[in-house]
Amino acid sequence: MTNANDFFDMSSAPMHIGKVKLKVRDLDAVSAFYQSVLGLAEIARNDREATLGAARTPLLVLEADPTLAPNDHRQAGLFHTAFLMPTRADLANWVGHVADARVRLQGASDHIVSEALYLADPEGNGIEVYWDRPVAQWLDANGNIQMATEPLDVQDLLAAGNSFGWTGFPEQGSIGHVHLQVGETAAADRFYRDVLGFDVTVDYPGASFYGSGGYHHQLAGNVWNSRGAARRPEGMAGLDTVEIVLRDAADIANIVARAEKAGIEPTNDGEGTTLRDPWGVAIMLKN
Repeated sequence: MTNANDFFDMSSAPMHIGKVKLKVRDLDAVSAFYQSVLGLAEIARNDREATLGAARTPLLVLEADPTLAPNDHRQAGLFHTAFLMPTRADLANWVGHVADARVRLQGASDHIVSEALYLADPEGNGIEVYWDRPVAQWLDANGNIQMATEPLDVQDLLAAGNSFGWTGFPEQGSIGHVHLQVGETAAADRFYRDVLGFDVTVDYPGASFYGSGGYHHQLAGNVWNSRGAARRPEGMAGLDTVEIVLRDAADIANIVARAEKAGIEPTNDGEGTTLRDPWGVAIMLKN
């Protein structure tokens, strides 16, 4: 980020979201949903796994296991995966697409920092689709990030669409943030702030928002449905892994040192270094 009047450059942040991995019971149905509704492209596929993304950039990995128990939304895990559109016109075109396809939306909000719409995939995994306003519009008179949940002017948004219409998820699109369900915000702060090194950018009742490099949030954790939740049960569909991409490789060693001091054991499978949050969600660190 170079100027408060600019749009945020996610590549400038010390940490940003890479891929999200979900465990699903019906691979065909869930993959088809993300392709038809979100416009993601299928990059790779076998009997057990599908990788979806924008152009050749992987964003979402679906791992199939029909024996999984259905996701329980009172448990810790995923609140939503938030897909970031590069421009307001891109978001407007997508809204026109889902309206034409009669896709059921669950909400639409103006968050000051962004305009966002909400829905869920066939197995109940939450989804946000949004675009960011310029950084200057995020800040209050003291330079602090401000967020709210106000009604979205959908008609005004639709008017921002362009003549090209919806042609699939934009090549410059990404996963802007992942919002988690946690059992306790204080324990989430100790992991996501104190161990991983994110800033707490905004405090909501029952939620903490975690940002890196001045972004409003790459991660968040709330207790709205999951207050007091214990470790996530094994063998349940839903969130498996959130990948965090670090700009500087040396930062991974610093995070690992803080994790070990906090009694958290890292693992490394050759793809990245994985830590588990207090509820068992895997956070994979990559450079």
